[in-house]
Amino acid sequence: MKDLALYGVDCAKKYGASYADIRIIHAKNEGISIRNGQVGGIDRSETLGFGIRVIVDGAWGFAASSRVEKKEIEKTAKLACDTARASASLKLKSVKLADEPVYDEKWQTPYIIDPFKVPLEEKLSLLSKIDEVLRKSDKIKVAHSWMDFFYEHQYLAISSGTFIDQTLMRSAAGYSATAVDKGEVQRRSYPSSHGGIAKTAGYEIIRGSDLLENAERIRDEAVALLTAEPCPSGQYDTIIDGTQLALQIHESCGHAAELDRVLGSEANYAGTSFLTLDKLNKLKYGSKIVNLVIDGTIPGGLATVGFDDEGVRAGRYYLVKNGLFVGYKTNRELAHIVGEKRSRGCCRADGYSNLPMIRQNNLSLLPGDWDFNALLEDTPGGVYMVNNKSWSIDQQRQNFQFGCEIAYEILPGGKLGKIYKNPTYQSNTVQFWNSCDAICNEDWWRLWGVLNCGKGQPPQTAEMSHGAAPARFRKLTIGIAR
Repeated sequence: MKDLALYGVDCAKKYGASYADIRIIHAKNEGISIRNGQVGGIDRSETLGFGIRVIVDGAWGFAASSRVEKKEIEKTAKLACDTARASASLKLKSVKLADEPVYDEKWQTPYIIDPFKVPLEEKLSLLSKIDEVLRKSDKIKVAHSWMDFFYEHQYLAISSGTFIDQTLMRSAAGYSATAVDKGEVQRRSYPSSHGGIAKTAGYEIIRGSDLLENAERIRDEAVALLTAEPCPSGQYDTIIDGTQLALQIHESCGHAAELDRVLGSEANYAGTSFLTLDKLNKLKYGSKIVNLVIDGTIPGGLATVGFDDEGVRAGRYYLVKNGLFVGYKTNRELAHIVGEKRSRGCCRADGYSNLPMIRQNNLSLLPGDWDFNALLEDTPGGVYMVNNKSWSIDQQRQNFQFGCEIAYEILPGGKLGKIYKNPTYQSNTVQFWNSCDAICNEDWWRLWGVLNCGKGQPPQTAEMSHGAAPARFRKLTIGIAR
């Protein structure tokens, strides 16, 4: 494959490219599900193909093919160059790429057990056991348990001389129980509603998980929610669990800090961003304890790689430091706009047939110094919310409302009291993060995966993780749902 990748770069240069890269990708996916005691699906797919990206006369061109052979590579390289040349006739300014060192490296996701070699019978057995527990109540009308595995082997060659051989592996599993009675519908998921347990790792994370052990509790909570009181409305000190904060970070921080969205080149899919360039190093994004960091190197993160799809080595960078907004997610093309000499390594594509674009990396809220039980004790009369159920955020990533699956009354002495159904909260991004006055410590911090973040037109999906621990937000407006 290396010879074919280098040949692709040479062909692009022959047809006039001042810059060229080629990604040859072999990918596999396996999805398995059990629904109400029946196999809901066993989906397996495998693809092989390549995409060539070039700059000719200062403009981008791209073309892709599923036929990985020399004749097709040359034809595709010519098409990419012809496309760039046509685009150059309409360009406003020439593409400028940030420098990146030349690499010749091999990188692989650390894992122990290849999930694609684990017998299907073992996977179905675990899902069936979970399903059996979930359906032991006649009020559970939908029990859904699932697993998903992904493998990608990419060969990236760049005209600068870089060649990267990179293999990625991801495993994920989770389940949900939906209870129905007298017109009321309630759902509980485990361990989270977006991604379950999902990491760049092998099947060992599933064999070592507590999925089965929590199925009875999740079932009983779904049933109990049917007759629970609605969440109270008003301004309450609210502790939000890491499962929900992960999506909050994703929507109000992650997308807002994508530089292409800020500049308006990403607008049709979910809007632009309020984080305009004048706010860099000036906006008090959150309280002083709020620190948000992108990290492509953190073990287990779904966006943890050796290099992004532009050959930029993964790194760690602050977006918000001690409450101050200090950085964007960038690629090699846009880094110079915010005065940076190198990309932050946030450029990825969905497979071989799509152009790389700025994507969310692993983005985390750094842990604080509170023990969770001490935080509960310090928040009498408050509410504790867990696990996302719904979300809505405006086209500038400012005003939002989130719904959770379950909430708990916080009693004096740090005890959790009765449960509430249909809890929601609403705020705007800056007000919300400035109201954060306590974050639990690293003992309560973990990564939560997002498996299907959408962006771009034509749309692409990508994966990333968001680390969070339970955190408290003062006088948060809650209880908008019925």
